[in-house]
Amino acid sequence: MLKRIVKIISTLLGVMVALVLIMMIYVRVVSSTDPPAAAVQQLESMKVDKPVATSDGLMTYGDSWFRKSETGFYELYVEGDALSRGVAAGQLTQSLVQYQEKVFNDQIEKLVPSPIYRECLRYFVGWFNRDLDEYVDEEFKTEIYGISQVSSHDYDYIAPAYQRILNYHGAHDIGHALQNMALVGCTSFGTWGNDSEDGSLIIGRNFDFFVGEEFAKNKIIAFYKPSNGYPFMMVTFGGMTGVLSGMNVAGLTVTINAAKSDIPSGAATPVSLVAREILQYATTIEEAYAIAQKRKMFVAESFLIGSAKDHRAAVIEKDTEQTSLYESNQERIVCTNHFQSATLGNTVVNQEHINASASKYRYERVEELIRKNEKNTVAKTVQLLRDQRGKADAEIGLGNEKAINQLIAHHSIIFQPEKGLVWISANRYQLGKFVCYDLNKVFATQKTSNAEIYEKDKTFAEDSFLQSDAFEKFMKVERYRFPFNERSDLDPQAIVQSNPQAYHAYMFSGDVYFQREDYSNAVRMYELALTKEIATQGERDHIEKNLIKAKEMNR
Repeated sequence: MLKRIVKIISTLLGVMVALVLIMMIYVRVVSSTDPPAAAVQQLESMKVDKPVATSDGLMTYGDSWFRKSETGFYELYVEGDALSRGVAAGQLTQSLVQYQEKVFNDQIEKLVPSPIYRECLRYFVGWFNRDLDEYVDEEFKTEIYGISQVSSHDYDYIAPAYQRILNYHGAHDIGHALQNMALVGCTSFGTWGNDSEDGSLIIGRNFDFFVGEEFAKNKIIAFYKPSNGYPFMMVTFGGMTGVLSGMNVAGLTVTINAAKSDIPSGAATPVSLVAREILQYATTIEEAYAIAQKRKMFVAESFLIGSAKDHRAAVIEKDTEQTSLYESNQERIVCTNHFQSATLGNTVVNQEHINASASKYRYERVEELIRKNEKNTVAKTVQLLRDQRGKADAEIGLGNEKAINQLIAHHSIIFQPEKGLVWISANRYQLGKFVCYDLNKVFATQKTSNAEIYEKDKTFAEDSFLQSDAFEKFMKVERYRFPFNERSDLDPQAIVQSNPQAYHAYMFSGDVYFQREDYSNAVRMYELALTKEIATQGERDHIEKNLIKAKEMNR
């Protein structure tokens, strides 16, 4: 009898193991993504050379080039058809492509330290993105395939290089799932007509997408001259062909702001590739809207579109089902992380997000400063994007998500589309120099030497705060803000002293005391946290819940 039971159990276990193996093989098969067949054939007939360095250090690949600027930026110029651009970009930036992939995967290991959980995550992402390539335009898949030729083999265990690079383009979308972890919280705005001093269209934005200092370290200012569409510039990093912020030579600008969405059920077009298509092929708000409308996305997003032809800016709002256009009835527009249109602004998800997040507060602070500044200029836009105070100039602590400048920006950028000018912030955050480029000059120049291409006389100096004692103290403890960083060595007194107006300094201090069962000090810190400007309802709930527990344990 016992032998029979053992045999039955062994059989059941064998069947279960077999089913798991079959499921793993199935996911592997259905999630496998092959590069475009035409691109593979074209590459086979293409001679892929190594980049050539000029005598003064400019790296060239045919008519494409790559260099390191004295500003700290890398600068890249590529031209031609999709595969030619991808191959050139890959060959010229190989070290940055490999570096960026390493940094990205290192952060995944921090977020998911368990190898077993990471393996489960890999299979989940594979299943979730199994149809991703069906939603990506052939041109961009071909360009990505060209770039993927230089990817490191260190991560082949995850997936083939092409499939990995394609999936990385959904990283911003994945950030939506991390929105409550203070990784995503962008701010953008535009002024024109009577709200700008010279009447010109001025667009400013902070791209607050943070997955670590190393990830934001090597920014590339890329200039693309495609065979089809309009030449454009964008701020990017190694391996990325999607657009986060950019402007084309027709004076159309694109920036993206995350909005609240339901949990997606499957892959669709990554936001950055929708933005890329708009930037490469649109010259007006109407054309941009038509492109956005035809693409299906799996997260909600706002696209702030500035147009020199239209002499105004508007916001294209898009969720998984609908697309809506929001236009201001004034000569300015503001966009944070919630929808504003009649169609999408009144949904339950959006209204709950407005009430629970920092988006509305930050929106109101931008409006307040625009009114205070009266006629806007590029110089005033720089100051606005660097603003760290709350409404009515309140001290709300460094790194507060309610601030316009949360000290997490991957980059900050300003456009003056009608003049073809763009300014990008050098490290760190938006505190470094705002470096100016003139698109008309860049695309008109046949580069043969390693000379600088930025406009020195139009560049704005770094923020004095960058060299202050307050910033130095803040940087010693700023890593504790992020959930993927270890907090076991956090000194509860030091973090409060370094940032005395910040609610999260007291919240983290209270958490440490709570974990150490020092409930008296935990109560004190949580009560102090509640006297500060708290960014989100979720954090307020956490503080209040732990305060009740600490008081009970302290009796």
